[in-house]
Amino acid sequence: MTHIDDASTLPVSWWKSSRSDTGAQCVECGIVNHAEQRVAVRDSKNPNGPALLFSYAALGGLVDVLRRGDLR
Repeated sequence: MTHIDDASTLPVSWWKSSRSDTGAQCVECGIVNHAEQRVAVRDSKNPNGPALLFSYAALGGLVDVLRRGDLR
């Protein structure tokens, strides 16, 4: 995992979960590079703030941990 200071500079189309509603605590994702299998994740309320960059596998692992409630 790496990060970028200003997520708005990334050449991606951002999307939120279909389960998100207005005013909720949401994150947005964007595919940075299909060939390198990298995804950016940012706070939807702060589009000019930082973003975390994950490999597809690392993001999938994080989602699995969150679903199980095992994040410590």
